[in-house]
Amino acid sequence: MYNANRPTESELPTTKQLLKSTGIALAVATGLLVTVVLPAEYGVDPTRIGSVLGLTEMGRIKQQLAREADADAALDAAAAEQTTVIAGADSQSEEPTVAGEVRSDETVFELAPDQGLEIKLAMNEGARTRFTWRSSGGAINFDVHGDRPGLDYYGYGRGSSQSETGDLTAAFTGGHGWFWRNRSGETVTITLTTEGEYSEIRRIG
Repeated sequence: MYNANRPTESELPTTKQLLKSTGIALAVATGLLVTVVLPAEYGVDPTRIGSVLGLTEMGRIKQQLAREADADAALDAAAAEQTTVIAGADSQSEEPTVAGEVRSDETVFELAPDQGLEIKLAMNEGARTRFTWRSSGGAINFDVHGDRPGLDYYGYGRGSSQSETGDLTAAFTGGHGWFWRNRSGETVTITLTTEGEYSEIRRIG
C-alpha cells in the first residue's frame, strides 16, 4: 500500500485564482437572483428580462394569491371570533324583526379576469331571501357573508362554482350578500335573481 501523491504547491490554486472563482460564482448568483428569482417569486423585474421570459407576471400572480390567502385567513379568524359574539348577543335579544315586504330583482353584470364584485341586500334579522346565480363561463370564486356597524364580516359560506341556488337567512339586521372573484381567465356574465324580504339591493365594486 502507498499514499496517493499529494499535489505540489504549484498545482494548488493561488489566492488570486480562488478570489476570481469566488467573484465569478457571486456574479452568477447575483445575476440569477435579479433576472430569475426576483421576477418569478416577487414580480420585481429591475432588468426587464423577467418580463421577456414571462417570469414577472408569474411572480405578480404569486404575490397577489399570497395576499388574498392572508386576507382570507384574517377574515376567517375574524368571522370565527365575531360569530361567538353574535351567538351570545342573540341569546339575550328580543324577538327578531322580519321585513314583511317581498320583492324580487334580477341583476346582470360582467366580470373581467381577476375582477371582483359584491352585491348586498339590506335585510332585517330573520328575513329570508331565495337566490339563484349563474356564470356564463367556468367556475367563479364566491363568498356569502354579511356585515353591520361594528361587524365587518360574518360568513355564511364560500367556494367555487358555476351556479348556486339557495336561501339566505339574515343572522342580524344589516347587509347580506355575495362577493365574486373571476379566476376563470375569461370575461364572464353573472346573472343573479333574488326574491325575498329585503328593502334594498346594492352593487359594490
